[in-house]
Amino acid sequence: MLTVDISMYPLKDDYLTPISWFIERLASYPNIKRTTNALATQICGPHDDVMAMLSTEMKAAHEAFGQAVFVCKFLPGERELDYQDNFGKSDR
Repeated sequence: MLTVDISMYPLKDDYLTPISWFIERLASYPNIKRTTNALATQICGPHDDVMAMLSTEMKAAHEAFGQAVFVCKFLPGERELDYQDNFGKSDR
């Protein structure tokens, strides 16, 4: 299993269109879990499937929209994508 945190930064004025397009394509893989927040998308699934998906979809994004920077953090194993922290919420 592999968990990846990925952000896409299209090098164009209309940046929301390619980002939305990319996230929609990531969501089309049924064997890979995905969650998106305001800053990034996290995906989790079998290592080879995740890496193949990223290769396919990053290439497709570059072909469809031109230059974009992808920032990724890779963590081996499966992580809880809906994790909620309790920092700063304790009674003092």
